[in-house]
Amino acid sequence: MTWNSTIALAVGDPAGIGPEICLKAALDPKVRAACVPILVGDAGVIARHAAACGIAARINAIARAAEAAATANTVNVLACPQPEAASLGFGVTGPIAGRASIAFCAAAIRAATAGEVDAVAAAPQNETSIAQAGIAYDGHPTFVARETGMNADDVYLMLCFGATKIAHVALHKSVRDALALITCERVAGAIRATHTALKRLGVTAPRIAVSGLNPHAGEGGLFGHEEIEVIKPAIEAVAGQGVTVEGPFGADTMFAMPGYDAFVVMLHDQGHIAAKLMARNAAAALTIGTPILFASVAHGTGHDIAGQGVADPAAMVEAVLMLAGTKKASSRA
Repeated sequence: MTWNSTIALAVGDPAGIGPEICLKAALDPKVRAACVPILVGDAGVIARHAAACGIAARINAIARAAEAAATANTVNVLACPQPEAASLGFGVTGPIAGRASIAFCAAAIRAATAGEVDAVAAAPQNETSIAQAGIAYDGHPTFVARETGMNADDVYLMLCFGATKIAHVALHKSVRDALALITCERVAGAIRATHTALKRLGVTAPRIAVSGLNPHAGEGGLFGHEEIEVIKPAIEAVAGQGVTVEGPFGADTMFAMPGYDAFVVMLHDQGHIAAKLMARNAAAALTIGTPILFASVAHGTGHDIAGQGVADPAAMVEAVLMLAGTKKASSRA
């Protein structure tokens, strides 16, 4: 078997469905044909999920990604020991789970930063457990920014499913706080990051549509002036730098417009509602603007079904295959 890339799968919340969907993705024939998947987590936690979910696999705990085995039915686990989490119940929240999930994600990012793996695909985190652990966390993009030494304002999230890509200017903020982030500089930054990400995904001549903030994209100033004073100038500035970008368009109609490789929206719900209606539990979330390739799934920790073997790994498979394809496209560029 010839692998194109090595992808780290951070298993996320040890009390949720993360270890299960990572195990299932690592054993998926499409994933194994595209890359070498390596789970990052506590081997005991992963083995317990495998047993509870009826997943027959040999757990191969390794200290370095280069030690990964190619044996059939073997799941390689880059060990990140969290002894307290090994006996944690399914579906529970608490600081033990929060600390462990953050440790798993940080270890995977370190492996990518060091060049030991080509990219990271992360299972979902439980923000309540992380908060109970006293750890500041408001989503994967800002976490990846901090872990890679970047300014969080330069990092954005792009939801990906099929041929659709949706990037966000503001993400996990209250609507009141998010409005303060809708500046000309940040909107332009999101468009540029989207353009760069599309090129890394193999799109040779990206075409981007940008939404407004207000209903009907402000209707020429009738429903607000952000489109006139902030969003349109940002679009024009980036277009002047050679990026093919148009808008602002109404966020309620934009996604039906053909011919665009990605859409940039202003607020979390403008993009997430559309994505979750069009690709229920199957969207991957790509962090863009960072020095490493990092994607996560766009669904929650599934505490109500953890340990039952019924979790759908489609989003994790999508994330891994997208990253493997991105690496291949980058190699061709």
